[in-house]
Amino acid sequence: METPIARTSRWRRLLPRSRGRWAAGIAALVVLAGAGTWTAVADDGAPAVHRQDRMMRVDGVSVDTSYFTTGGTARRPAVLIGHGFGGSKAETRKQAEQLAADGYAVMTWSARGFGKSGGKISLNAPDREVKDVSRLIDWLAGRPEVQLDGAGDPRVGITGASYGGAVSLLAAGYDKRVDAIAPEITYWNLAEALFPDGVFKKLWAGIFVTTGGGCENFDKQLCAMYERVAVSGKPDAAARALLTERSPSAVADRIKVPALIVQGQTDSLFPLGQADAMAQAVKANGAPVSVDWIAGGHDGGDPETDRVRKRVGDWFDRYLKEDKGADTGPAFRVTRTGGIDSTDGAALTRGASGATYPGLSSGPQRIKLQGGQQEFSNPAGASPPAISAVPGVGGGLAQLSTFGVGLSLDFPGQYARFDSAPLTESRRITGSPAVRVNVKAGQGDAVLFGKVYDVSPDGKQQVLPSQLVAPYRITPEQQGRPLELTLPAVDHEIDSGHRLRLVLAATDLGYASPAAPTTYTVSLDGPLTLPTAPGLKTAAAALPWWTWGLPAAAAVIAALLLLTARRRTATPAPDPALTDVPLQITGLSKKYAKSADRYAVKELSFRVEKGQVLGLLGPNGAGKTTTLRMLMGLITPDAGEIRVFGRAIRPGAPVLSRVGSFVEGAGFLPHLSGRANLDLYWQATGRPAEDAHIEEALEIAGLGDALARAVRTYSQGMRQRLAIAQAMLGMPDLLILDEPTNGLDPPQIREMRDVMIRYAAGGRTVIVSSHLLSEVEQSCTHLVVMDRGRLVQAGPVAEITGSGDMVLVTSAEEITEPLVEKIASLAGIGSAVRTDDAHGLLVRLDGATSPQLITELVRLDVPLTGVGPHRRLEDAFLTLISGASA
Repeated sequence: METPIARTSRWRRLLPRSRGRWAAGIAALVVLAGAGTWTAVADDGAPAVHRQDRMMRVDGVSVDTSYFTTGGTARRPAVLIGHGFGGSKAETRKQAEQLAADGYAVMTWSARGFGKSGGKISLNAPDREVKDVSRLIDWLAGRPEVQLDGAGDPRVGITGASYGGAVSLLAAGYDKRVDAIAPEITYWNLAEALFPDGVFKKLWAGIFVTTGGGCENFDKQLCAMYERVAVSGKPDAAARALLTERSPSAVADRIKVPALIVQGQTDSLFPLGQADAMAQAVKANGAPVSVDWIAGGHDGGDPETDRVRKRVGDWFDRYLKEDKGADTGPAFRVTRTGGIDSTDGAALTRGASGATYPGLSSGPQRIKLQGGQQEFSNPAGASPPAISAVPGVGGGLAQLSTFGVGLSLDFPGQYARFDSAPLTESRRITGSPAVRVNVKAGQGDAVLFGKVYDVSPDGKQQVLPSQLVAPYRITPEQQGRPLELTLPAVDHEIDSGHRLRLVLAATDLGYASPAAPTTYTVSLDGPLTLPTAPGLKTAAAALPWWTWGLPAAAAVIAALLLLTARRRTATPAPDPALTDVPLQITGLSKKYAKSADRYAVKELSFRVEKGQVLGLLGPNGAGKTTTLRMLMGLITPDAGEIRVFGRAIRPGAPVLSRVGSFVEGAGFLPHLSGRANLDLYWQATGRPAEDAHIEEALEIAGLGDALARAVRTYSQGMRQRLAIAQAMLGMPDLLILDEPTNGLDPPQIREMRDVMIRYAAGGRTVIVSSHLLSEVEQSCTHLVVMDRGRLVQAGPVAEITGSGDMVLVTSAEEITEPLVEKIASLAGIGSAVRTDDAHGLLVRLDGATSPQLITELVRLDVPLTGVGPHRRLEDAFLTLISGASA
């Protein structure tokens, strides 16, 4: 077997060592030549981007490529974009088109074993996937529009995420023609990523192989290695050597180009430690380095795509175009999440940055932990395992942990726990905590999993930042003496009054643990050291859109009103006959400009009376939202009329002051209390304070003591109720609610139902649009069902649900199963099912009539107490929609 050094040396001889060795490039062009297809794509106002698809041959393997330019012969730098593992060149097309429009010649390709490319997956082997990249650079060197630094040497940068990020690092190490790189969420040492500290990351490794199409799609050496390790549960030296030689760390001393390193905080596959290692190595080689910790990662979260792509573009502008005015950003940046935007529920993020990269251990602070020597078990078969990150599910968990919510599980008797005293002030962890411990195992290696929890003051909630855990294999030689353990790198703020909890567990779902049962004994040998990166400055949070959007919208609306004032027609006179009718819609129609052949609403007519709670139902696209917008005067109908209390609706109509509405999200100021938000809103209307009836609205909404708290502390249900209270200010006679139960849990939905019923009980009217049919059935008195812009049916709920082929039979005695079977077998009966109390029977008629059913039940001596139609709103709704669509 070749040693990694020997293989590396031979591969180096295959690559150009100087810019004068252009002959190899010409030879490569002959090898790569083939038919290509050009396609032009362009956005409005942007230069047309041409795409050339070409299948190239490298050492007998087909490589599927795309080449993007804006045409012309002006020389420009080139960029190669690699794709993620399991993907293809298709996933990089949008970024390629953007870079091409920005003045680059861009090439994408599908790596071996992916997309339409041939060959087996070799995990970026130097003599295969990395060599393919060099051949693509050869091809670029022959393009007349690509800028050259010398014969056969194009000005070229490489970027890509995950698998594509690793090949950008490897290409920079193996090919001196690479001028700048921007790897994203990738690995430095694949062996350390999949076998951290000698512990097999079994779930991620299995997903890795499956995503690649199965073991048979990998080269034989890799497949045999995976199967060997998966069976034994422990990586051997040969496995580590195989992955290491295909990792960027194998050429650490050769990567000497400017590197923008983007790594994910929610990433249990390639954690922040991988980015730290590559940053330290490239910096040691004297090249410029910037590190960016994004909110997402392989476990999910926000990938910050637009911001990252802009930063990559700026990086290449500086180091490929040599634009010294390009802003490459700070040496270190980390995205921090804090709170939720009350307008749309989106996470609020801000960046913290520093002029230098602090690493993972800067600004250490020491926290004393409590807890003596502890003994716990590694269970037989390492089952049940503790739970931290779960690939495929962990993204949601990791994101929730940033909001103080999370899921982690440690089984009693399978871990040691050490707690700090409550913190007297908040602390921000930025980097990898560390602790010294003594560990002993009953036999063999001790395999432990370390994690630091953020524990609430009452001790009832513990959050695992980013759901990350660090594995350790402690050999018998290391046991019984102080050993420093490095915990997962995170960026996480711990509030004052919270405690830190160090847990060392015997098992973890994502990793392989020894199957043999044994006991571990652990004791502390010092405090917990927290890195704080004190030089970072946190930027102010971005202003919510409504702080600038609402004034801008108001200005636009005012301008439009002025421009159209002369064209407005006189408002129709009030209709005295409808003075007490909250709403009457007659012949309402609306078409949008881009769908001139299709009506959003067509010839809609219905009437709503006082005291009704009307449910507006219909599938997506039925025209419900358009109807509500016309009702509120936000858009003008093409035909028909809307009258509220006898007065025609027009934008700004005075009668709209009698209408309250909650549509989509209300824009609250998160730092103000609930009451302060309501007061501010009412003041903006310019109406007298005594007309607000705030206390009445609040009593109906039922917010209680929460009114005095800042809105940022509200749950989703509380924010919804505050929005309803805002809509109720002034106690409008007509209240319009669009999806008021969105995002609420069942208890909160029940509370919202009670709010609507209480409001209408005072003689007012509520119109609610909702997809929750069960809630509509319980809270609404009347329904309007729409489909494709038309009215399908309108009337009381009981009337709409009371027809159909389902009959409810009630009996004075329990109905036995044998009797149910007899009834179900009768002619004309489709099915018969007992109710939960066994005194009722739901019978579906399939040809028989109700009188015929009653006759048969009497014949069977069923002591009937009632027979009547029965149908749920869901059944009625689906039947109505089906009929309307036929």
